[in-house]
Amino acid sequence: MTDLLERRFWVFDLDGTLTRPVHDFAHIRRELGLAPDADILSTLGALPSPEKEYQFERLDELELFYAAKTEPATSVVELLDLLAARGCHMGILTRNSQPVAIRSLRAINALEFFNPEDVLGRDEARPKPDPEGIQTLLHRWQATPDQAVMVGDFRYDLEAGRTCGTATVHVDHGVHAGWPELTDLRVTCLSQLVEKL
Repeated sequence: MTDLLERRFWVFDLDGTLTRPVHDFAHIRRELGLAPDADILSTLGALPSPEKEYQFERLDELELFYAAKTEPATSVVELLDLLAARGCHMGILTRNSQPVAIRSLRAINALEFFNPEDVLGRDEARPKPDPEGIQTLLHRWQATPDQAVMVGDFRYDLEAGRTCGTATVHVDHGVHAGWPELTDLRVTCLSQLVEKL
């Protein structure tokens, strides 16, 4: 545990991790005409052109709608302040587009903590659970997985971290059953993580 909390390279999921969960994925799936349990990105990615491009444009519009409603998670600025004061590198890995992620970070007053090139969306890296985004950030920072932490609220975040070899922190809102086999540290909110740091 101590080792995990002393790491200096932190990769965060955005929605539901640094922000309060506002995305209604059931609504997004309905709007896009997808099955209730469909993985949105892989389903859209498998569509033929030009339908694929059209559906991704619609997804961008829906994400912008939800980004406008974004609210900060409790203690997010306190956590980022603490990590910044320790000289930690911080990045974002999200399944959203990068422009939506930047808009969300601005809305929660957290953009100042992130170099925009360290905010990776679905167009900058293969979407989680693929670890490519984490690997990209670690390469950029000249860091190794055993120096890094992946923080997220969903299985895909934890799988990406575990596959890459980083430590993982699950921000568990009690929505899912949890994934103890993928989790090094479980917290119910960011304020608990701040207390542990």
